[in-house]
Amino acid sequence: MATAMAATAAERAVLEEEFRWLLHDEVHAVLRQLQDILKEASLRFTLPCSGAGTEGPAKQENFILGSCSTDQVKGVLTLQGDALSQADVNLKIPRNNQLLHFAFREDKQWKLQQIQDARNHVSQAIYLLANRDESYQFRTGAEVLKLMDAVMLQLTRARNRLTTPATLTLPEIAASGLTRMFAPALPSDLLVNVYINLNKLCLTVYQLHVLQPNSTKNFRPAGGAVLHSPGAMFEWGSQRLEVSHVHKVECVIPWLNDALVFFTVSLQLCQQLKDKISVFSSYWSYRPF
Repeated sequence: MATAMAATAAERAVLEEEFRWLLHDEVHAVLRQLQDILKEASLRFTLPCSGAGTEGPAKQENFILGSCSTDQVKGVLTLQGDALSQADVNLKIPRNNQLLHFAFREDKQWKLQQIQDARNHVSQAIYLLANRDESYQFRTGAEVLKLMDAVMLQLTRARNRLTTPATLTLPEIAASGLTRMFAPALPSDLLVNVYINLNKLCLTVYQLHVLQPNSTKNFRPAGGAVLHSPGAMFEWGSQRLEVSHVHKVECVIPWLNDALVFFTVSLQLCQQLKDKISVFSSYWSYRPF
């Protein structure tokens, strides 16, 4: 029995030594790695116009819109950081072969809130990590878990902002300032929406027609959606309207793909560190180091 107790004590001593090393060394090594990865992610969002570390306006990037299912909408969107600085769109109306052209007014930019929010969450994650630099001594595993949970929350929110576009009703799209960005002004039977979905910048054009008061259709206003379908109805002003055609085109933003990969890798590192800490959970309540 004495031998067994001695063996148990020796095993406990080894585990405690491993835990001490984990808290004092391994944790900070992971935090350094996380900071390096997230700084790279942050740089993807800023895209400075010259060398790294310089201040100034973000670089302008032109993206050609396309779709494998339709050629009725074509155009070019110019992205500058978290804002659309220019948009040049051509829409071919199938019923009469009319070609419509509309572009942003020169004095206007459209902020992409999804990109801005994702960048802010990354900055917050970096701030949390920077507050626990090499000189900081973690005393318990629970303290590390609390930090990892806080960092993972910010990274999950950043990722979700890019992977989960807002669900909007058609009246919300109609009321959006985006409809007033164009010159010439959009026709009253068109709605436009722009959003990020994963690593893609998406443009949706809705063609509308007015439902006549004597229409036999059962009017049911559509709820919120990322992408509305033909037949969706809504009320705007004194009119009842129905979506007749939907045109969606998109383009891949390579640096958004990079950012999503960085988020995934960082979340995995956080979880791996949490798992290592959890192995020693029996020591937390009474054994700080």
